[in-house]
Amino acid sequence: MHILLAAATMVEIQPTIDALGQQVTRKDGPAILITGVGGIATTWSLMRQFDSERPDLVIQAGIAGCLTGNRPGEVFAISEDRLADLGVWENEGFHSLFDMGLTQENDFPFSKGRLINPYHRLLALTGLEAVGGMTVNEITTDTHRTHWYQQNTNAVVESMEGGPLHYVCLQEGIPFLQLRSVSNAVGMRDKTKWEIGLAIACLNEQLIRIIKKLESVDPSVFELSTY
Repeated sequence: MHILLAAATMVEIQPTIDALGQQVTRKDGPAILITGVGGIATTWSLMRQFDSERPDLVIQAGIAGCLTGNRPGEVFAISEDRLADLGVWENEGFHSLFDMGLTQENDFPFSKGRLINPYHRLLALTGLEAVGGMTVNEITTDTHRTHWYQQNTNAVVESMEGGPLHYVCLQEGIPFLQLRSVSNAVGMRDKTKWEIGLAIACLNEQLIRIIKKLESVDPSVFELSTY
């Protein structure tokens, strides 16, 4: 099985690379892709990699801000993501492309405006709590926007790359996982209170466990779920 392990920055998955050692250089080992930060870089990097060698599974791993309380080091599997700032802010609220009628909320690969991971068995295999995520181009610091997201989405974590992963993999029909470890509360810019080291350590502990578990997995976990 060809696994592609993707991250925005090397530091987020360096412990896993170190733990796997020579495995990442073998043809049957995980391939590593550092996409760069943000949705544009992620989309380009993934598509370029897919054109070169199509993987059986993509795992994107990274740290994230939390919208539901600061739980440093907690690791989640993202069951759905949304492009949270693709639209316009006006009249004290956000209006998405779907609200503006520029596209329909159920046009593939969207489902009610969300990018849902349909590989339920794969999500369950992680043993992690599956939650909603949201993707932004500008990290959220405004209190009003933070409250709006909390009240109008079911997102638990915020990232800058998750939505593009879901979008590209859904379009290409490639199974995928997005793993996120909480480093800080969304809106909090006092980095002395961030737990980046803890978040990275916890993320890689779970990532290594999942990769090893996948070595002997039943192929049925890669099947699409209809429920």
